[in-house]
Amino acid sequence: MRLVQVDAFTDTPFAGNPAAIALGDGSLDGSTMQAIAAEMNLSETAFPVRRSDGDWDLRWFTPAAEVDLCGHATLATAHLLFSDGLDTSDSITFHTRSGPLICTQSEAGIAMDFPAAPAAASGPIDGLAEALGVAVANQGVAFDIVAEVDSPATVAALAPNLTALAQIETRAVIVTAAGDLDGGPADFVSRVFGPRVGIPEDPVTGSAHCITGPWWAERLGRTDLAAHQVSPRGGRLGVRIDGDRVVLTGQAVTVLDGTLRI
Repeated sequence: MRLVQVDAFTDTPFAGNPAAIALGDGSLDGSTMQAIAAEMNLSETAFPVRRSDGDWDLRWFTPAAEVDLCGHATLATAHLLFSDGLDTSDSITFHTRSGPLICTQSEAGIAMDFPAAPAAASGPIDGLAEALGVAVANQGVAFDIVAEVDSPATVAALAPNLTALAQIETRAVIVTAAGDLDGGPADFVSRVFGPRVGIPEDPVTGSAHCITGPWWAERLGRTDLAAHQVSPRGGRLGVRIDGDRVVLTGQAVTVLDGTLRI
């Protein structure tokens, strides 16, 4: 089976968020997919399978669990299919546990049409501020928890207690603030921690921006935003709110192409 590793939300190797893509024929069962994802030990491994109608089925696995939505592994998969000519259409439709996701090539990269997931405002979440080690100004809950803090510098300097974070019942915790580091062009920054699903820190998280996009669009009064995930690897993406959808735009680069022998 062909196995490819792509760095997503970057145009530079060894930055952004790495994802593995296993190009199978649909014969793998879920337990084998999970074992491959654990073997790869990346935040996500994607499993696309071509359908008879020309679209693609797509599933994503962390080292510990299957997930309902993953942005960077979708971007990585679309990049591979477009760049290698495995799909020659103008856009690719992936059928997933979160419904159809459409990826289209654009001058700025690959645009991904995802469902928006506005976070419901929440009171203080037990143990959250203590696990993060910082004051939380505002918080909300969607499929992840979002925690707004006072500045981009605070986000960049976070050293959370991951054992404590893993006790909070959520897929991941997104920590975010308005602005960018060192006067950069981003409207907001974030970091994402998912120890409960086997991801201590995710380098760049497309799906998290389905939450932070609406969060900051409401607060900043704009629907077109630039985002910077300030993990050690780092990555940037465009975020546009379009009704109940979020269009995420990013670039990707292939760094490894090989054969999985199973």
